[in-house]
This record gives sequence, structure tokens and C-alpha cells, in this order.
Amino acid sequence: MYDISYFKAKDHQEVIDFMQVNPFVTICGVDANGFPVATQVPVLIKIINDQLVISGHVMRKQDHTIAFEMNKNVLVLFTGPSAFVSGSWYTDKTMGSTWNYQSVHAKGKLEIKDSAHLLSLLTALTAHFEEDPNASSQVKNLSAAYMEQNMKAIYSFDIVVENLQHVFKLSQNRDDVSHENIKAELSKGTPACKHMAAAMTRKK
Repeated sequence: MYDISYFKAKDHQEVIDFMQVNPFVTICGVDANGFPVATQVPVLIKIINDQLVISGHVMRKQDHTIAFEMNKNVLVLFTGPSAFVSGSWYTDKTMGSTWNYQSVHAKGKLEIKDSAHLLSLLTALTAHFEEDPNASSQVKNLSAAYMEQNMKAIYSFDIVVENLQHVFKLSQNRDDVSHENIKAELSKGTPACKHMAAAMTRKK
């Protein structure tokens, strides 16, 4: 990870908040031949006995799930919108362009859980992301037969985070005038650019 002291959050809670707001993650592992594997899944983040735990579910018999079964060590990537930053926006026009972004890397061991954990996880996931608590898609409103049949194809997991790193690269190393210019230019751009302008405002 790009590890520079001034591209950091002010406190640990800011990192946790970022993870909560960006719960569709990439989980990376290594297969039996040493090749990298990855998959993207939504997750829930909890603090259990002062430990950060990431929970989710994946389909069985896929290249990544087979790899996770053989090697529990995984890297979970939390990322948000990002934006190109033109060097022409700096007060010093002799400098090159760059990219602003925020990313969190969580390392730990993926532990496969039982069917009771899976049902609880699916119930919690749906309740968390489904806006309507009475929606037909809520697990509590689905038939037991439907749930039993579909749960056969997946398993749930917990990852107890052993190492947490982050980079919040938001032009903190630029002078105040350049910083304001960058925010102003990003505010004119795409939704991702506008998101990064807002993040720069919060960070400053």
C-alpha cells in the first residue's frame, strides 16, 4: 500500500466510517498454485470484543472459494470514488498530475461458518441494505424451503482483522491555494469528482 504519513485519517473511527460507507469489497487470496484470486461481495462490519470483524457470504465451488478453503489468509479492499487531479490546477505549474482516492486494506483469516451463522448473516445483510423493513425480499418474509435450497450453494464467513492500513490521498500535501483550486475544479466534474471534492473539504 502507498504509505505516506500525511495521507492518513485523523483518527481510527474515520477509517471505520469509510469502511461502513463502502461495504462492497474485493476479497483477495492465493490458490494452490500461488496465483491470486479475488471476488467482490457486500459485507457487514462489526466490533466484537474489541476486534474488528468483517462478515459476508460467497458461492461454493468457485476458484476463489476453493482458494479460501485451502489458504485462509485474505486481503479485503475497501474503496470509494476517485478522481484525476490535473497538475495545471496547482500554483506550481512545473509539477505533474496525480490521482486522489481513498482505500482501506484489511488483512486477516477467513473462517467459514455454519448454517446458523449463514442464516443470521443473510437476515442481517438484507435488513441492513433493504430500505423497506416489510419488503417481500426480507429474509423473514421468504419461505423456509426457498432459503434452505439457496443456502446450499453458499457459505458465510467471518474475517477477524489482524492488520488495518489505509490511504486517504486528498491533496493534503498541496499549498492552500492549490488545495482550493483542486476542490473547485473537481466540483465541476463527474459525480465521482464531486464526491472527492467533498471529501477534501471534510479532510481539510
